[in-house]
Amino acid sequence: MSFSMIGTQRSGSNLLRLMLNQIEGIAAPHPPHILQRFMPLISNYGDLQDQKYFNILVDDVCRLVELNPVAWEGVTLDRADVISRCKANSLVAVFYSIYDIVAETWGAKQWCCKSLSNVFYLPEITNYSDDAKFIYLYRDGRDVALSFQKAVVGEKHIYHIAQAWAKAQRLALQMKEQLGEDRFYSINYESLTGNPEPALRGLCKFMDVEYTSKMLNFHKSNEATSAASSSSLWGNVTQPIMKQNTKKFLKSATDEEIEIFESVAGDVLDALGYERVKIAPGEEIKFSPADIEKFNAINEAKKAEVSDQMDPEDRERRKIQASLLDEIKTRKAA
Repeated sequence: MSFSMIGTQRSGSNLLRLMLNQIEGIAAPHPPHILQRFMPLISNYGDLQDQKYFNILVDDVCRLVELNPVAWEGVTLDRADVISRCKANSLVAVFYSIYDIVAETWGAKQWCCKSLSNVFYLPEITNYSDDAKFIYLYRDGRDVALSFQKAVVGEKHIYHIAQAWAKAQRLALQMKEQLGEDRFYSINYESLTGNPEPALRGLCKFMDVEYTSKMLNFHKSNEATSAASSSSLWGNVTQPIMKQNTKKFLKSATDEEIEIFESVAGDVLDALGYERVKIAPGEEIKFSPADIEKFNAINEAKKAEVSDQMDPEDRERRKIQASLLDEIKTRKAA
């Protein structure tokens, strides 16, 4: 059985992944973001029905997994084995094949992919697997924005973060309307951290697994230590649940930032049950081209600033997979 966690980064996905890994029978490895990284490159591979081109794709994807900053312990990706498991010559088939292998290696009957960007590939996933299930993890977008502003990845201006957050949530909510309750489950960060046991019990029922109190001891696992040591993004996962880590934007965001966010994504906040504090429905600010140009300049400057301050070891770890993708792009261009 396959599960895809969908939504937006900085919403507690690493926390939830580590919790799920405490359940026997579920494999939830640190994601190499297979679909996110290879979908933009897929047209460069030529006709995948030609086996030689498909074989190249399989090898490239396997190499990406093998270079993951948090290693998949004990997993060996035999290319012929990966290919033999594919039900079609497609990227999604390779994705499924590789996750099936990690589940078997870890003695699990189910796997969960934590690559939240899979929200952008829901049609491809459901077309390949008619029993694929989805865990929609969401968080107040204004707190997500604060987290992104400090993170080494992602957009940095509140306008751009609000746009990206709203786009992902809208796609998830559309899928929720299309799929039944047996295939789509919603869980929010505020419940997961504020009252974790009931939230996790509901999720476990959806996944047809037994809840265990070990899920709350995720921070003591070797996987948590490995994740925390690989990037500053995941430093908190070796700590117990931070129950007061909500509504931080009320103290840390400026009035202007909240007004921008609620103007851009207020309808999504409404749909998810988050109360607006500055901009009432129908009173959203309309930003001019000049406003957006200014936001763009600030966003790029802030991204450059954060990049310059990145931990050197973290930067080098990120370069490993980036170098592989650059190699692939160069090879295809040639």
